[in-house]
Amino acid sequence: MIAGGWWVLFTLLAAASQTARNAMQRGLTGTLGTIGATQVRFLFGLPFSALCVAVLAMRSGFEWPALTASFWTWTALGAVTQIAATALMLAAMRLRSFVVATAYVKTEPVLVALFGLLVLGEHPGWLGALAIVVACAGVMTMSWPVGAAASRGAGMLAPIACGIGSGAGFALSSVAFRAAILSLGDGSFVDHASVTLLCSLTIQCALLGVYLLGFARPVMVAILREWRASLLAGFMGALASQMWFLAFAIESAARVRTLGLVEILFAQLVSRRLFAQHGSRRERLGIAMVVIGVLALLASSA
Repeated sequence: MIAGGWWVLFTLLAAASQTARNAMQRGLTGTLGTIGATQVRFLFGLPFSALCVAVLAMRSGFEWPALTASFWTWTALGAVTQIAATALMLAAMRLRSFVVATAYVKTEPVLVALFGLLVLGEHPGWLGALAIVVACAGVMTMSWPVGAAASRGAGMLAPIACGIGSGAGFALSSVAFRAAILSLGDGSFVDHASVTLLCSLTIQCALLGVYLLGFARPVMVAILREWRASLLAGFMGALASQMWFLAFAIESAARVRTLGLVEILFAQLVSRRLFAQHGSRRERLGIAMVVIGVLALLASSA
């Protein structure tokens, strides 16, 4: 186990890289569609992940871990639930309740804490649990619709169910990836996290690749045609995933995903910088709650 706050640094880098990747993927959605843009994350991230493992393997102290049945079970579960969570999130958005779905998806850290307790026996402690709830409540305060938008969204149970299902899927994938890394036993956490990510991306590329080739071949062709724009998005996605997995290797998924909510703050800063958009009083309250929750989380792990 690594002492100190390395997991904090890894998580902050992951959130920043993910913010950049999301901005790039948004531009690709118009030409590739949602499923195509999702595949970009995996397909163009895979070579960078493989390169990372190859560089690590050149070290004299590198030992390829034994990939047990338990490892493959957890990795496959994480890969599949991450894809399913993305699909449910997109389904919620297609049902015209984007903001409500987003608010429910952001309950993910609470669900991560629950799954982590049930699956791995990791208890966040009373201060950590309070920090998770406060930070999630802050995100929901920022994203929950008001007025007419709220009345339209509140009556749509389907997108709400999809949003909760998406949050649960992302939560389960985070816990499964941490379980996969821990199943590799003693050794370098960097090596174990990197190998787990490589295996996960391989599974996800294969699953989505088979789907696209079988049911949406033109989309696959379009992905390859847009390789220049996709390459940078893939790199940022691979960097974000690498940092997430490194954090999962040395800290509970609940704390990692809660601190990862700073991505919301990064997005707010980008919006202000690029579009001169200023938040409402409710958004400022939500940001303050996220900051308080994150600070309490860091205090609980100090």
